[in-house]
Amino acid sequence: MGGSPCDARALHPRDPGGLMSPDPSVERDMAMASSHAGRVAGLLYLIVVVTGIFCLAYVPSQLVVAGDPQATVANIAASEFLFRLGIAAFLVMQVAFLFLPFTLYPLLEHAGRRTAVLMVVLAASSVPLGLSVLVHRLELLSLIADPDVSRMLGPDAVRSQAVLSLEAYRNGLHVTKLFWGLWLLPFGWLVVKSRLLPRILGLLLILGCLGYLLQVFGALLMPGFADSAVAPYIGLPAAVGEIGTCLWLLVFGARRRSGDSPGSAL
Repeated sequence: MGGSPCDARALHPRDPGGLMSPDPSVERDMAMASSHAGRVAGLLYLIVVVTGIFCLAYVPSQLVVAGDPQATVANIAASEFLFRLGIAAFLVMQVAFLFLPFTLYPLLEHAGRRTAVLMVVLAASSVPLGLSVLVHRLELLSLIADPDVSRMLGPDAVRSQAVLSLEAYRNGLHVTKLFWGLWLLPFGWLVVKSRLLPRILGLLLILGCLGYLLQVFGALLMPGFADSAVAPYIGLPAAVGEIGTCLWLLVFGARRRSGDSPGSAL
């Protein structure tokens, strides 16, 4: 049924011209909500970054002896509490990383819903892989810390099994890194398109994905790749992009620019 302009003005007294313009207070509330959600995502990302640095970088730097798994196992036995802290940090990292993409999704879906879904799927897929890898760390802990196990197997068998558990953990972590890299590709693309964060961060995240892929497949196809001159620098774009994104979200939140609106972009 039709209606006159007078009817429209009566229904919307704050819009006398009959044109429904966005309410500034509504836009302000949406911007504040988006900024708050961005800071929540930044906090989760900070937990992932800090715990990840601790359990994946600091703890191995203190315990791992390159090329000597027996010495590594001995260091773990001598620094059992540090090894336990690494396991706890890994667990916290996985929980935070599970929630992170679901927090990012509503902020970025307007830039591409299917891409945002892909981001969530790839990130969330890494969590069960990471937790399954952690089982090998727990096995290693049982071998070196449980006297009943040591008494039942004997010292030589314990050392051999500990080395196997250590190698199984490294191999499983290698596969998990593939998904840690893959999720950065849709995430970086969404950052570039959404304009909620500086685009340079999105480009670094995309380069970070390529760096992870080079690490994974380089180590698989080229023995000795980890000791090559370029290996230490391949992970820099991912580190800078992820830490930069984390800090930006934590400090500034996700600021939707004027004229941006959620949509159903693909």
